[in-house]
Amino acid sequence: MSNVDGLRQQYADDRHLRVRQEIHEQYSIPNVDFAAWVLERGGLVGQKRVLDVGSGSGSYYRVIQKHYPSIEYIATDFFYGVLARNEAQNYRVVCDAQQLPFADASVDVVMANHMLFHVQDIEQAIVEFKRVLNPDGVLLTATNSIQTMPEFQALFRRALLLLSTHVRPNSPYLLPPHEPFTLENGVRRLARHFFAVVRHDLPSALVFPEVDPVMAYLQSLRSIRESMLPPDITWDALMEAMYDQVNRVITLQGELVINKLSGVLIASDAGGFISDYCAHMQRS
Repeated sequence: MSNVDGLRQQYADDRHLRVRQEIHEQYSIPNVDFAAWVLERGGLVGQKRVLDVGSGSGSYYRVIQKHYPSIEYIATDFFYGVLARNEAQNYRVVCDAQQLPFADASVDVVMANHMLFHVQDIEQAIVEFKRVLNPDGVLLTATNSIQTMPEFQALFRRALLLLSTHVRPNSPYLLPPHEPFTLENGVRRLARHFFAVVRHDLPSALVFPEVDPVMAYLQSLRSIRESMLPPDITWDALMEAMYDQVNRVITLQGELVINKLSGVLIASDAGGFISDYCAHMQRS
């Protein structure tokens, strides 16, 4: 299965995404509404038109409807199945982030949350985001740190090294799926296109007292991660090794703690967090 085929299967509907969202809601400490947290830092007050690229089933739309009801919200996604679950009935567009069907300087805010690491040409997508933004528009790109969930990464690494003859300590098989666009390398990518970029972090943890929700979380990622496995490892063999490790940890320690580091990168040429500075420089 290719990566594109895996994504198509992953987002044929919102079933797998919902599994992870519900696990985050139930087992996260502290329990923070991540979408609301992102939008609070994005400064949506006073904005008129928001384009949500890779909107999925609409977790950000629900927050916007509640806290910013006057905003015109437009949802887009590459995959119709998951987009069909978005409640923004009159403003849904199936399209490619690398070729947006919107006019130049036509929106105030572009959101591209937890999706840029799936895009084939990330630089082209960022160029498109900037094209459709007003000159003082703002881009919000929530993503994960390369260091997020180190406990999962350690368990994956150990299982892969035990099961495969193709894996070496620096093997690409060990990279997490979000590696192409993280909180760390995303700053550099955005800074090539925007005058200013700011990073906000939200550390938290998943605390699992039992094995089943851990395995449900991992199984929900199958269509994304299976294509990244070495040729001599099956998904079922990997999950068997992961189950054994997770079960041992919980049996010995009473719980499995998975530390998380996610956040949002905000970029603009003259608006949002940088607007006061730009206004001051113009007066000087």
